[in-house]
Amino acid sequence: MDLRREPELIEELRPLLSAEAAAEAPAAGLDAADLEQAVWVRLLEQGPPGPGPDPGGRARWLRRAVRAEARLARRRARREIPCGAARADTADEPERALLHGEQNRALRSAVARLPGRCPELVAALLSPRDLTYREIAGELGISQGSLGPVRSRCLGCLRRMLAGEVAAPGPWGKER
Repeated sequence: MDLRREPELIEELRPLLSAEAAAEAPAAGLDAADLEQAVWVRLLEQGPPGPGPDPGGRARWLRRAVRAEARLARRRARREIPCGAARADTADEPERALLHGEQNRALRSAVARLPGRCPELVAALLSPRDLTYREIAGELGISQGSLGPVRSRCLGCLRRMLAGEVAAPGPWGKER
C-alpha cells in the first residue's frame, strides 16, 4: 500500500492515532511517537480495512492496532533485562565473570551479523559517550525522525537472533 496515494486516509486517521498513541504509550513504557510509527508500519503491511458500510471500521481497526502494538511492547519489556542488571563482580565470582563475558561475546557476535546499517546503529546506541538521537542521526547520516523506527527494526532483529541462541525464560521465570 502506498500511503502517499491515500492522503485522505492519512488525514482521517492521524488525529485519532495521535490521541490513541498518547493514551496507550505511557502504560507500555513507550514514546507516543514510536507507538504511532509502529502503527503506521502495521498499516503499510496489512492495509486498512475498506471503507465498507461500517463508517467506524477504520477507527476500530486503528484502536485495535494501537493496543496490539502497546501489548507487544509490554511483553518485550517483561522479557528484557536492563543492561546494568547483568554487571559481574570479577573479584568475587570468577564464574559470573566468565558467564558475563560469554554473554557479551554472543551479543557482539549477533550485532555484527545484523543486516544493513544496524551494526553501526546499535554500536552508536551502546556507545559509552551516551549520544543523543540527534548526534547518532548525524553520525550515521540519517534523519532523526527515522532513527526510532530503524532502531526498533534493528533491535527486533537482534532480539529474534538472540532468542534462537539463548533460551529466554518466559513469564515468571519458566523456560519455554
